[in-house]
Amino acid sequence: MELAKNLNRLPGKVNFQTHFHLIGIGGVAMTALAGLLKQEGYKVTGSDENLYPPMKDILARLELTVCQGYGPETLPPDSVAVVGNVVTRKFPVIETLMERGQYYVSLPQLMGELFLAETKNLVISGCHGKTTVTNLAAALMENLGLKPGFLIGGQSLDLPRAYEVPLGEWFIIEGDEYDSAFFQKVPKFIFYKPRTVILTGVEFDHGDIYPDLASVTDAYRGLIELIPPEGLLLANGDDPICRELARLCRGRVEFYGQVSDNDWVVTDYRAGESFSFNLKGPGVNLALSWSRPGLYNALNAAAALAFTIRAGADPGQLPIILSQLRGVKRRQEVLGNFGGVRVIDDFAHHPTAVLNTLIGLKSDLKGRLVAVFEPRSNTTRRAVFQNAYQKALAAGDLVFLAGVNQPDKAPPDDRLDPLALVRAIGPKARYCPEPGKLLAELMAALKPGDTVVLMSNGDFGDLARKLTAGLSSR
Repeated sequence: MELAKNLNRLPGKVNFQTHFHLIGIGGVAMTALAGLLKQEGYKVTGSDENLYPPMKDILARLELTVCQGYGPETLPPDSVAVVGNVVTRKFPVIETLMERGQYYVSLPQLMGELFLAETKNLVISGCHGKTTVTNLAAALMENLGLKPGFLIGGQSLDLPRAYEVPLGEWFIIEGDEYDSAFFQKVPKFIFYKPRTVILTGVEFDHGDIYPDLASVTDAYRGLIELIPPEGLLLANGDDPICRELARLCRGRVEFYGQVSDNDWVVTDYRAGESFSFNLKGPGVNLALSWSRPGLYNALNAAAALAFTIRAGADPGQLPIILSQLRGVKRRQEVLGNFGGVRVIDDFAHHPTAVLNTLIGLKSDLKGRLVAVFEPRSNTTRRAVFQNAYQKALAAGDLVFLAGVNQPDKAPPDDRLDPLALVRAIGPKARYCPEPGKLLAELMAALKPGDTVVLMSNGDFGDLARKLTAGLSSR
């Protein structure tokens, strides 16, 4: 079925008797989409290979029928199939879909047509910080009583769920530059009809689909060109690529950052029991504090605050709201103190995020910072960032490197070499490719007063639970 036919047929086909079947329903965004569809009254089912908490628990609460696997028998014949980007053309269920001539869409396409057609949309984009800023903007607007719709690419610690159908005029959504589906090799944000865009920064990422930085920049160029003349671009003015892309915007442009010529300037960042900073903007001078460490998180907060003010919020209400927000699970999430060791769970996988996370955490530590890293994402598995990971991980006082997860997903001649990485970092780094050995060596090395941060964009073999249990019992 041709993509053009998909795009043209969707609005006329969908009604409240439509049955949506989500193939790959266990993904974070797909589970949130299932919740949105259920809220709107549609019939929703799904399928996935394996479901794990927390998505398994969320889907159970939604009382959805979820089939295991991707066989032909999992596809209801009278449904609209929503195909997740974990799914490839080779899946048996897709062969059945094609043979039947059954209607199918991607998640971004469905979001654009079904939820974003009538709202003012804030699209949060950039190579880092998207989920954090999306959660901040949604939580700020919700606390102000503005009732936005939202879809957050993670579990919010500030909102009851990661999705909401709008009761107000705004919809807030994370705009991912990764491709949409096997049949739509375009960034997800192309479908999101932006009224306002937050652009947190641009650098090379997703080496499995983008050959170089220029191609990543071209993807963002397409997003900026979608902003209407009455729209707004809030861009990281400390990033020269953001500055250059902003020239293409037909709407109003405002910059945020540390440099004094930005419209919104973050100053006086201070680490301590809480992390405080000032935000100066047009007619605004706010003294702020937030629980998430690191100057980069102060900049994330600045972007969300600037949007909220431009959307009509009273700036005077924002400091107390921000101070009460906790962020997103697995974004510098403090799991607690176990046997005198503070354990933090973090999603960081790109070397810039790894470095910023470690520097941010070290800013208020008195003990050692122990970094534990699993190369798991499509880009992380590749050799392109070998040197960058050396610099990033070296910021830890002690470093543990796990084996490359599913290494066969990266070409042998373009695969990260963890052992070489450990040798380059030096004596404070250890390579532990076996999960059991990694846990044992961590338990032996950690001592009261340490902070350990577990960094992976997956479940890391349930390492967080195993480590906290081990530390609690010793």
